Amino acid sequence: MGGGAEREGILRSVHRNMFLQKLLVFFSTQIAKVLGNIYIRKYYHLWLAFLVTFGPLLQFYANPKAIFAKKKNYFNIYFVYSGWGWTCSFLGGFIFLLAYLSTRRILTALRHLSRLLVGTLIWFASTETFFFIENVTGSCIHPVSEGLLLNNITNKRECLKEGHQWNGYDISGHTFLLIYCSFVIVEELHVFYFYLQRGKPAGVPLHLIFLLNCILLCLWNIMLLITVVYFHQYSEKIVGAAIATVCWHFTYNIWYRTRWSPGRPGHRLFTKVTFMCKRN
Repeated sequence: MGGGAEREGILRSVHRNMFLQKLLVFFSTQIAKVLGNIYIRKYYHLWLAFLVTFGPLLQFYANPKAIFAKKKNYFNIYFVYSGWGWTCSFLGGFIFLLAYLSTRRILTALRHLSRLLVGTLIWFASTETFFFIENVTGSCIHPVSEGLLLNNITNKRECLKEGHQWNGYDISGHTFLLIYCSFVIVEELHVFYFYLQRGKPAGVPLHLIFLLNCILLCLWNIMLLITVVYFHQYSEKIVGAAIATVCWHFTYNIWYRTRWSPGRPGHRLFTKVTFMCKRN
């Protein structure tokens, strides 16, 4: 009796796991078809441009006391502030698995993974440039009862350390980061559909990491909308978005097409994707 009940419990557990795996594969495959569509990659930048251009209009209807209006809200602290880290962690696992399972060559997988190293350098250089611009265009002010008192401190860090406020041209680093991360994720994930079409091995881990990246992409789009609604001046968001778009276009549409580069996603992994990458 006890043994039969135990076997039934094991069978139920196995069937449940099989159902969940089939569900995972089904959803990831359907999403892969969407992201594999050439028009998604070709016009995705228009969607991001629409969010940044017209999203700020929602500030007239948004609740200024909402939790997302606070810079220290949960999603900003644990996700956006570490946005590139989250993107590298999830996307790095996907890129490495896809490249290695396609070729069984570590060096090829590392070459494709090096695109994230390029992205890290772009992210670091851009944020440092933003900080520099804010520093050289700003001034240190201190609110007093009569208005604002201008200080002689010429450095933002020292100004804030003294308890004052720094007023400079603050290009939206969050807008830049969220848009650049979204571009990179879409570029890297679109090859999964062609990978599946070629009949390459795709176990549960690869489907799962693909789906996690899709969830992250949705989160970045949502956080981008929140950012453009609640934070920064309009021009600061536009400039941040423009710089992110230029960085994406230069790397994925120009440099990665050349011989001396990490190569585009899918390059030399499977013929069909390589052909489409060259064609597009």
